[in-house]
Amino acid sequence: MHPLAAYLAEIRQVRATGANQPETSFYPALSNLFNELGSRMKPRVQCVVGLARGAAGMPDVGLFTQEQFQKRGEAEPLPGQKPARGVVEAKPPKHGIDKLAESAQVLGYWRVHQLVLITNYREFRLLGLKDGRPHELESHRLAASEQAFWQLCEHPQKAAKEQGERFVEFMKRVMLHAAPLADPKDVAWFLASYARDARERTESADLPALAAVRGALEESLGLKFEGEKGEHFFRSTLVQTLFYGLFAAWVLWRKTARAGEQFDWRVAQWSLHVPMIGALFAQLAVPSRLQPLGLEEPLGWAAAALNRVVSEEFFRRFQEEHAVQYFYEPFLEAFDPALRKELGVWYTPEEIVRYMVARVDAVLVEELGITDGLADSTVYVLDPCCGTGAYLVEALRVIHQKLVARGEVALAPAEVKRAMMERVFGFEILPAPFVVAHLQLGLLLANLGAPMATEERAGVYLTNALTGWEPPTDAKRGIMAKLRINQPEFAAESDAAQEVKGNEKI
Repeated sequence: MHPLAAYLAEIRQVRATGANQPETSFYPALSNLFNELGSRMKPRVQCVVGLARGAAGMPDVGLFTQEQFQKRGEAEPLPGQKPARGVVEAKPPKHGIDKLAESAQVLGYWRVHQLVLITNYREFRLLGLKDGRPHELESHRLAASEQAFWQLCEHPQKAAKEQGERFVEFMKRVMLHAAPLADPKDVAWFLASYARDARERTESADLPALAAVRGALEESLGLKFEGEKGEHFFRSTLVQTLFYGLFAAWVLWRKTARAGEQFDWRVAQWSLHVPMIGALFAQLAVPSRLQPLGLEEPLGWAAAALNRVVSEEFFRRFQEEHAVQYFYEPFLEAFDPALRKELGVWYTPEEIVRYMVARVDAVLVEELGITDGLADSTVYVLDPCCGTGAYLVEALRVIHQKLVARGEVALAPAEVKRAMMERVFGFEILPAPFVVAHLQLGLLLANLGAPMATEERAGVYLTNALTGWEPPTDAKRGIMAKLRINQPEFAAESDAAQEVKGNEKI
């Protein structure tokens, strides 16, 4: 049974006896929910009901990690420990959540534990630290009133179908919130969890904001998102692109951020060097569109998660040239494993990429007589399906190595940037890996000491590699003219790709 369905069904059964206490009789349902979800985590998270009384009182529930128990499977943690993942305070369903949040009891628990989940069984609110005061980190509502909650309990399977995924993701994040974020795969999981929440919100939205973006993508790429499958793919792609863009902007912003400075997702577009992706943020980030779509909350939660990343440790593990291996694949695996399999998104091993690029360079030198190989300014490169840019990054790395080898150490970074902008090109039809490709190329330049200026961008374009090689028809010209008026950034992206297809000698 789905965890949410089991939780509601157990509460219904207890209430049906007519002998239940308004609050404490439902503790087992809450405990079973935490333990079911916590058993799937590494390290495992275990719920303990009825903590020993401390200076601030006795919270209803503590969330402990497995290492806090002396032996696996023990019911009681080692004495003297605070719950590693915070405490829970519950009140009856008729109790207001706002009243509970403002109570002296909860404030006392927060002072001791810093992380408190409050609930009346139908609403959940996670309180953490901000500016020395309790601050709502995340929340989830199953039902707006006590009566609506009892009605929900009568139909647990229906409730699980309608809101089970978002609820489970929320509860899992609650149990992981106090965990230090340093491993790129953990960061990817959190962002994927928020992205799933965002996707669920867009699934029920049919708004002009989505229609405009959808139309622009269809017209610029020459494809249609048709039927139920196409609709799911479009919305999944849109959400992926937003969250990859958010992550890419954070990585590049972190390079120059001052100590203690906080990242704001609303300015993410200014850190991205792709006008089309910046426009996507701009179109969806205005309140009139964000609020109906319901994306403001998950984007804000994602930014908050990034702000608690242990940056030095994260970037030590991230190995920036391996952004795909350490972020893209774990994200997509957690976000939509079925879509990952269907799209064939698998990381090409570094050894294969390096071998293939080296072979191309060798052919240029040995068979075509171009002494500098890929570093020769007359050699133009195109990866027509570049994905996340692994081959382009390696080609630019080879160019840098060759320039350094011939003594041009000081000039090499600027020449690599020139090559990336003027003669090393990539086409990609999927917006999400397209964003990651730009991230990897931007990191390569930053690490070489030649970061891109705001107006500069890599020669990687969002386009359909199977179209646009012939002169455009009158119908296509009409479509593009309309796009230039309504979505100029999308049109500019298409025009730049068309320039490569029509005029560059690859």
